[in-house]
Amino acid sequence: MKHSLKLLSATFISVLFLTCGGSKHQGDALTHSGKSAIATNGMVVTAHPEATKVGLEILKQGGNAVDAMVGVHFALAVVFPNAGNLGGGGFMMYRKHEGDVFSLDFREKAPGNAYEDMYLDELGNVIEGESLYGQKASGVPGSVDGILKAHDKFGSLPLPTLIEPAVQLATKGFSISSQQAGNFNYYKEDFIKNNRHPNKVTLIKESPWKMGDILVQKDLSETLERIKQNGRSGFYEGKTAELMVAEMNAGNGIITLEDLKNYDSAWRDPIAGNFRGYKVYSMAPSSSGGIALVQLLKMSEHFPFSEYGSKSAKTIHLMTEMERRVYADRATHLGDSDFWEVPVKELLDDDYIAERVAQINLLQATKSEDVRAMELKNSIQSEETTHYSIVDKYGNAISLTTTINDSYGSKVFVEGAGFLLNNEMDDFSVKAGVPNMYGLLGGAANSIQPEKRMLSAMTPTLVERDGKLFMVVGTPGGSTIITSVFQTIINVIDHGMTMSEAVSEKRFHHQWQPDLIYIEKGALDSSVQKQLQDMGHIIKERGSIGRVDAILVRPDGSFEGAGDPRGDDWAMGLD
Repeated sequence: MKHSLKLLSATFISVLFLTCGGSKHQGDALTHSGKSAIATNGMVVTAHPEATKVGLEILKQGGNAVDAMVGVHFALAVVFPNAGNLGGGGFMMYRKHEGDVFSLDFREKAPGNAYEDMYLDELGNVIEGESLYGQKASGVPGSVDGILKAHDKFGSLPLPTLIEPAVQLATKGFSISSQQAGNFNYYKEDFIKNNRHPNKVTLIKESPWKMGDILVQKDLSETLERIKQNGRSGFYEGKTAELMVAEMNAGNGIITLEDLKNYDSAWRDPIAGNFRGYKVYSMAPSSSGGIALVQLLKMSEHFPFSEYGSKSAKTIHLMTEMERRVYADRATHLGDSDFWEVPVKELLDDDYIAERVAQINLLQATKSEDVRAMELKNSIQSEETTHYSIVDKYGNAISLTTTINDSYGSKVFVEGAGFLLNNEMDDFSVKAGVPNMYGLLGGAANSIQPEKRMLSAMTPTLVERDGKLFMVVGTPGGSTIITSVFQTIINVIDHGMTMSEAVSEKRFHHQWQPDLIYIEKGALDSSVQKQLQDMGHIIKERGSIGRVDAILVRPDGSFEGAGDPRGDDWAMGLD
């Protein structure tokens, strides 16, 4: 897990709190950009100010939310290299203003030559680091296919217009932040170790990076230009594809030209559920996020959290007990639905949810070793990420989470193409009972198979109230994604927080195994920690949890955008 926490240890950036009408915290402060922003004709919240600006400019030009999504995604590939990507994958939730909801799975796939035991030695032991570093750690990228497929279906502006801002950012360069400078310096040795010619890696330079340095990425600009000119074939075929395969062949990678040409993202039926009168839509498998989130919200309906308070020992205890049961189900039953019959109906059944709630002791922690996944009557055989939220003037909404897995993925840049390869193969269950880099367990449902998508925790989510858009929310954070989205929704609906307050609130996390409550520094006061420990919980402080970017529709119809203070995230609105 230590690898996933590198980026999350960064210093908090100060946050501007804004109050909003319609919550328990009244006020009328207005702004159009910042950590918090309020506007009436559109909102863009992303992990980097430059990407947010690109999205907003596209909305100003008359583009819709999907057009802005295209511009933001390719801009993030330039300005947020640790997670914004061409070489990864992700999930999109899209709600048209009329109310129709669509979800697109562009998760990476295992290469055609992948096999179940590919990361085990002759004795059946996991080969340390092989699913995390180097060319063999990479799945077939899905981001470009997914973004372009969504644009083909719902976009309104020409693709070259939407990609050109990213080309310019790569060609002319942009000024890096203090947090980025620290990151580039921190990972320098990893980049040197995992690349054939470190002098060709744009994130490596002799002297330390510092805030305000200009990062120019010529190879990446040429890759983006090929996509701009040729669309999908500009990435999955021709020069870029050949450069990717050459990178594979230079190491021990197994992605082929055929794998790239054959990649196809998939439209899925969203996972839907109700919570206290709100309708929640989130991602179906190959993401575990939607099922897990709806399970947590259904369980939450059994408890009056608004009466307990957001950070009381009772609230933390109950949410932890729910989380340990949901993550136990995740480890056993969730995987790529194209390869595994995921028991969605059973996992979301109200009677099963009530049964799980009844197992919770209100005064005592359950040991995770005593928690088991659902037993099916008919047995079936067979952190670094980024998120952005967009709403346009028409009311169309995008919630999209994308990843290359660990911060800077496999640490391998495609030589001559300028982008990072993912290390998503580690998100498979490399060996049953052996945790991945985030400490998550899995088994047959998430075993490696050719062309299978690895299980994800990404949870891009849309919430409706009275048939109208209410919230757009999501976050990076590996295994903590589900619980961060869950807490954000609870903070707004149960605890009456503004979006900015909900996003800034200190977080906690439990995932069944290991049997620990992880907390951010300052998340819980000492008396609450003592009460939880007396109940039998084990608490461990860690770095930042999640980087939520979210939008709330206020009672007057205006949008409140909130960029997480844990990063360079930025919200901008259009009036």
